[in-house]
Amino acid sequence: MTAFHGRLPRIAACGVALAAWLMAGPGAARAQIAPPFADLFQQVQDSPRQQELIADVDRAEALARQAHARPNPTVSLTSENFAGQRPFNGFDQSEDTFQFNQPVELGGKRRSRIAAGAAGLTAAQARAHEQRVAYAYDLAKAYAAAEIADRHIDLAQDEVEEAEADLAAARALVDVGKESRLRSLQAETEVNAQRVQLDTARAERIGAYARLSALAGQRTTYNALAESMLERLVPMRGAGPIDPQQSAPYLSAKADSAAASARVLAARRHALPDVTVSIGVRRLSANSANALVAGISVPLPLFDRNSGNVDAAQADLRAAQAREAAAELDAQAAITGAQALNDAADARALAADRSRRLAEEAYRLARIAYEAGKAPLMELLAARHGLGTARDTLLDARTAQFEARASLARLQGRTITGEVIP
Repeated sequence: MTAFHGRLPRIAACGVALAAWLMAGPGAARAQIAPPFADLFQQVQDSPRQQELIADVDRAEALARQAHARPNPTVSLTSENFAGQRPFNGFDQSEDTFQFNQPVELGGKRRSRIAAGAAGLTAAQARAHEQRVAYAYDLAKAYAAAEIADRHIDLAQDEVEEAEADLAAARALVDVGKESRLRSLQAETEVNAQRVQLDTARAERIGAYARLSALAGQRTTYNALAESMLERLVPMRGAGPIDPQQSAPYLSAKADSAAASARVLAARRHALPDVTVSIGVRRLSANSANALVAGISVPLPLFDRNSGNVDAAQADLRAAQAREAAAELDAQAAITGAQALNDAADARALAADRSRRLAEEAYRLARIAYEAGKAPLMELLAARHGLGTARDTLLDARTAQFEARASLARLQGRTITGEVIP
């Protein structure tokens, strides 16, 4: 029987060997192997989720650039005093005016608009960073889920092999008259049940690799991993102090709050009227002379003072400030919880590993006793069930270790393998 702890490192080794064979062989285009996680994360910049983040930042950058634009001038050409009654029935008395009109923004309106655009870009970049951190977390979970699916198959195969060995032992005892036919039927039922579990594990593996491939933006489904994520994380320990105000969700909420504050100022400044300066040239046909015309116009803020937009911007600011405060509290709670779960996961893994070793020894002794006719079949089956449960418990504990490490990495703004996410 192969011990659980001895089998795990071989998964990663086989994956690396398979990767080298696939990349070197002619079937590399058909057989896809996921590279080590750090390399995979660097290669997924073209994935749909990453492209969406880039597009959102590009949109905010374009809006910030547009905020610098000044109002466009207008030109007009008017003609007066023609096609009327005498002496204005012709064009001899007409007055033609060509005029240039330029709106002038007052009260720091353009400056506040530019500041709001820049704050919006900063907020978009902070949101993109938060989403990249979340994406790295999701990708790591998908990578680990594929490995866990592989290990479930490995465990199920061991269960089938051990159940078949128990069946062979039961049949041998039935043949020599030391067991009834019922015992071999019970052992055969166990074999069939374990084969069903193996088929289920294989189906779940297909789904896990499909999800990893989709998240990585791959149209061809991966079918193997280049490294063992769970084994790589076992030696890691809990992170040091984590500042909640440096977590990606809080920084994103803080940037949104700053952008909302800038939009309030811009809305208030927008209520100030713009001045339009006009200058032009008038042609006086009756005198065959030209004259300059100039003017200035100011709208009267009698009906529209932009109060609705100001109130809406202030409401957005209050909501953003509330989200910022909530994000800090959530980050602090998440850090405290993640650190506690990380310590608990380490203790759980150690206990599960000890339980697995004890279950292996119990099963070994039960096999010896059963084959010697000193123990009933039910005792052997119970020992094997106990071993299967212990193996599953150890895998669950390793999974919990990974999830705890991944949560801490997310709160630090890093990938699960320690790289800082820009």
